Amino acid sequence: MSSTRSGLPPREQSHRRPMKKSSRKKKKKASGFKIFLKTLLTLMIVLALGVGVYIGYLTVTLDQVIQEAGTDEKVAPEQSAKVKPLTMLLMGTDYRPETGTYLTDVMMVMAMNPETKSATVVSLPRDTLVELKGYKANKLNHFYPNFRVQEKKTGISASYEMKTMMSKYFDLNIDYVTVINFQGFRDVVDSLGGIDINVDADMCYKDTADNTDINLKKGQQHLSGEEALGYVRYRKSNCRPKTKASDDFDRNRRQNEVLHALIDQAKSLDGVLGAGKVIQSVGKNMETDLESQQMKNIISAYWSISKENVAFMPITGQWKSPYVYLNADELEKAKQALNDELAGNRVLVEDNGESEQDEAGS
Repeated sequence: MSSTRSGLPPREQSHRRPMKKSSRKKKKKASGFKIFLKTLLTLMIVLALGVGVYIGYLTVTLDQVIQEAGTDEKVAPEQSAKVKPLTMLLMGTDYRPETGTYLTDVMMVMAMNPETKSATVVSLPRDTLVELKGYKANKLNHFYPNFRVQEKKTGISASYEMKTMMSKYFDLNIDYVTVINFQGFRDVVDSLGGIDINVDADMCYKDTADNTDINLKKGQQHLSGEEALGYVRYRKSNCRPKTKASDDFDRNRRQNEVLHALIDQAKSLDGVLGAGKVIQSVGKNMETDLESQQMKNIISAYWSISKENVAFMPITGQWKSPYVYLNADELEKAKQALNDELAGNRVLVEDNGESEQDEAGS
């Protein structure tokens, strides 16, 4: 497998090489399967990183996924996720076999700190207006498919272009980028036997062009992968009678709900039995510039991460068709939170439910 990056922060001279597919208190160590699924599913919804643990029959499958998904470059010891805080751009595209499109319906920036065993995840509405020097103003979710069109002409991968652009947007060097498609999301939920969600309203939308059929009822529901996808994507209704529409902020909130439901389901028996399928789903539906070695470093570094120490910060704003104009204060707070995470200065949740200010090196 040819390599695509050096393991060091992105440098200008290497940007033209397209990317190939290819929380202070130490907590009681949980079982390998639970930690594997918790870490993996955070990445899949946007939320977390990692692809497994070496246990039983999963060992061979896991190694295959890591080798196929990651690059084969070496990681310098000082750049290892075991010792260095890292940042990653997480994108969820609307690609499915029946559509072939690549709009980014999920856009998150994550900062991780190995010393505090914590992470901060900032999510942006898909319709965010991005006005940035060097780029034509556009909706956030349109940039990635546009960059894909330009790949052959520029020789620069769309994923790398997104990483570069979002680094400028957040005034933060983003180390890695990972792209996951909707088919992978559906497969993961189904491999876990579905998830339990308290659906907040009736939702109905149908589209024969891509076989979308969202028909959810308010109340506690056990959702399949297809139904869970509809829950996080639902925007408006074309049914009779119409159901209440939702906006980008509602969808960001539901993404967080689904993430926590996935983590809870991963702790169940169904989660353990579905582990092999989860790994395979990731391998088929993920694109990343993480080195294979760095993936293993991440698993090792965040072995005992607690979901209470994964902080989600959805940025809100004002909708003025066709764009979302972000709240400037919230954006600045999100930038600061990412930097605080990297510096080890964010407030962590302790085992007793209390918060404590943590500083790296203290």
